[in-house]
Amino acid sequence: MSIAIEPVSIDSPTDVSPSTAELLQSETIAVRMQIRWPGVRKSLSREHQQQAANTFSAETKSVSISKKLLDTSHPAFRAATGVRSNAIKYWKQSTLPYIEPGIRLLHRKDMQTFELCMTSLKSDLVDAVDKLSLQYEEMIHQARERLGNLFDSADYTANVSDLFAIDWEYPSACPPEYLLQLSPRLYHRECERMKSRFEDAVAMAERSFAEELSQLVGHLAERLSGEPDGRQKVFRDTAVTNLTDFFDRFQRLNIRSNAQLDNLVDQARQVLQGKQAETLRTNEDLRQKVSRDLTRVEASLDGWLTDRPRRRIMRSR
Repeated sequence: MSIAIEPVSIDSPTDVSPSTAELLQSETIAVRMQIRWPGVRKSLSREHQQQAANTFSAETKSVSISKKLLDTSHPAFRAATGVRSNAIKYWKQSTLPYIEPGIRLLHRKDMQTFELCMTSLKSDLVDAVDKLSLQYEEMIHQARERLGNLFDSADYTANVSDLFAIDWEYPSACPPEYLLQLSPRLYHRECERMKSRFEDAVAMAERSFAEELSQLVGHLAERLSGEPDGRQKVFRDTAVTNLTDFFDRFQRLNIRSNAQLDNLVDQARQVLQGKQAETLRTNEDLRQKVSRDLTRVEASLDGWLTDRPRRRIMRSR
């Protein structure tokens, strides 16, 4: 079946309507995830820095050297790191971006599921750290052998469990109601400021989706295009499944704020609809056609992104 790639007009950026921002504010809550994790590197003492500098006839202030306290490739440590990675991935894939670093927006309807999944991940980390604790003395012993004279027992805590934690909270993204009683003028000014933030959040969500889709379709199109000599390039199943996962997530999280972006996502979805990685590997004509179609989608996405103004992001002070 032939898929027509429709041109997308990019004469001017689509304005973010106040109603869209207000809808986003009313349907989402802010969520901040906090991870406590041990530092696995430490700068050398001034004495050791001086020794290292002397080895290369360098000035001490121009040399910066650290030591690795724990072997992060140890299976027990890697298991804990895997849980952390899963938690971060779930947090990001279940939420929309917000202009304050460390905060994202969660749909209220997804809050119960989010709580269940994060609680499960928190429990997984506790289990992983319990197993790590059983290996902790061995890891310190290995560090003693690796570090030689750089080893310092004071670098290691007695209770490793205190070093790991996953927590989350729901900070308010609205002005406090008491402010209305204290100063109506200040309250309404804060409401306008929050409205502006959510307008920025709408634009950030659009750009985030578009940039991710452009990267995914560009990668798959390049893998399907083949080598200059006609040989087929190797590509993993994930080059296809990552796109289908994106379509599902876009459908679930999309706030329907930009018809052009919705159209581009739909075009990419149609190009891949019903096509499996193995089919693309074995059917050269189909492979080349999909590559061409995705390349056109990527070009339209890049044009859309170029035309969109970048929104401000608040920086922590």
